[in-house]
Amino acid sequence: MRVTRATFRAWGTEMAKTTTKLRVWTKEDVRTLKALAREKVKTSVIARRLKRTVGATYQQAYKLKVSLGGSPTKKRQ
Repeated sequence: MRVTRATFRAWGTEMAKTTTKLRVWTKEDVRTLKALAREKVKTSVIARRLKRTVGATYQQAYKLKVSLGGSPTKKRQ
């Protein structure tokens, strides 16, 4: 059986709509990204502070030639 939107409506349920909203990088966002990258903050934390995805943060850092990856290295004992 092929499931279409009409089928879902017949069952009384609605399919979830996914939308993405493009947000432009402001000068303040770029400044924050560069400052946090300099402080070697984890990428996931940077993304959360900027209210963006980790992928979007990586892409913008690559475009700006900013090095990310603030994961601490293990010290040998």
